[in-house]
Amino acid sequence: MGHQEKSSQTPSTTDVDVDVDVAESQTYSTPKKWLTKISALGVEVRGIMPVPVEERTDKRFINVFFVWFTMSTNLLPIITGMVGTLSFGISLRDCSLLILFFSLACTLPVGYFSTFGSRTGLRQMLHARYTFGYYLISVIVALNLCTIAGFGVIDCVLGGSMLSAVSSGRVDDTVGIVVIAIIAMVVCFGGYRALHQYERYSWIFALLAIVIATGVGGKELVNQAETAPASAATIVGYGGVIAGFLIPWAAMAADFSVYCDPSVTTLRIFSYTYAGLFFPTVPLMVLGAAIGGATPNIPSWSEGYDNYSVGGVLQAMLLPAGGFGRFVAVLLSLSVVGNLAAAMYSISLNFQLLVPFFIRIPRFVFSIVYTAVAIPVAITAAKSFFDSLENFIYLIAYWSAAFVAVVSVEHFVFRKADCASYNVAHWDQPSKLPTGIAAIAAMGLSFGLAVPCMSQVWYTGPLAETTGDIGFEVALVLTALLYPPLRWLELKFRAV
Repeated sequence: MGHQEKSSQTPSTTDVDVDVDVAESQTYSTPKKWLTKISALGVEVRGIMPVPVEERTDKRFINVFFVWFTMSTNLLPIITGMVGTLSFGISLRDCSLLILFFSLACTLPVGYFSTFGSRTGLRQMLHARYTFGYYLISVIVALNLCTIAGFGVIDCVLGGSMLSAVSSGRVDDTVGIVVIAIIAMVVCFGGYRALHQYERYSWIFALLAIVIATGVGGKELVNQAETAPASAATIVGYGGVIAGFLIPWAAMAADFSVYCDPSVTTLRIFSYTYAGLFFPTVPLMVLGAAIGGATPNIPSWSEGYDNYSVGGVLQAMLLPAGGFGRFVAVLLSLSVVGNLAAAMYSISLNFQLLVPFFIRIPRFVFSIVYTAVAIPVAITAAKSFFDSLENFIYLIAYWSAAFVAVVSVEHFVFRKADCASYNVAHWDQPSKLPTGIAAIAAMGLSFGLAVPCMSQVWYTGPLAETTGDIGFEVALVLTALLYPPLRWLELKFRAV
């Protein structure tokens, strides 16, 4: 994988710290003094523009691993695991096997898409322009913004409920959500460099907190609630939740490797991304499944869940540790900051592609906008957290599966896995990019069959009544089958 695929740039040989503030004046048509002052404070002002090869000098490739490891070492995988036993009623054993095998497969596209950043200098959604076109990429960007923003809201709710539980309700969810969101926004301001530095070390405290919480309350995990054998429809449904948790990361994967020196092999970036996402996610999901299965049988955990949702369960696990347990609970609440800050970073970049004019607005402005919107949304979502999470993850799985299918077919079939075919100079030239009609049509047509296979709280398709929710699988396979003939037809009329 690493050597047979071509990179679109000549490797750099200079081993220096990456400086994302180089050529800031090139990002905007009119340089502004106030941007220079903000940049001097450590705020990254560079936006969605391609990163030229001379600026891709970061040889600390291991940072890619730490970004993904920190993004995954928090409460989010735990809550997703709890859904399997607490909401779907699947046994811990079956849940663990589903988590393992679905994660093995669903982490693959994230790992591979991450390599586009180092090989092309293109952020993930900017790279997708070479499939969806200059204008129609806005449709995908809008879907991606909803996805990443939704995960960010879940982060806020998790951290906020944990802080509320630690204070025994003296600090309510609202205050906790505001605190978590503002901390993440500050980290996001620093951009790529600050994010990589933060993610390189913050996972240590998060991992220690999770290990301590498991050690203190772990003896109760054997008290699993009895469950009936899961039906095939239930198993497929929860598999879709796991896929919906992992695959959407592919739509932002390249954002965290664009400054890596292009001399790095594809295999190395793939391995760092895959390992950074897979190894913390699987055990933490399994831990969440164990916690969810034991919660109904342990009064203090059940009471904590009723009062403070997930944060209350984890706080109840730490009660035997007294004051030290409360300190650990605070660290647990802050563990979501790494994930939320990375999400905010990608959101701020995605906004600049939503409407062409937005490229003129500094990236960090969108971080502020998102924070202002996410806080009230998170406060509302906290009122019915598990239902909100389950429904949200199901929804995002459908479009992200189709997106992965289209981009993969374009790359491997039509571009022969050659990154040199992505002419970076054409990133803002509509006439030299595909129209995107074939890509959007393939996704849209696939949903003609995917919708009857969906099973949601508000809708259950006729096919899903028998098969369970297989909308994700149908969207993935059918889009991959529909795109090639539509793309060949598009190329006959316009050879781009």
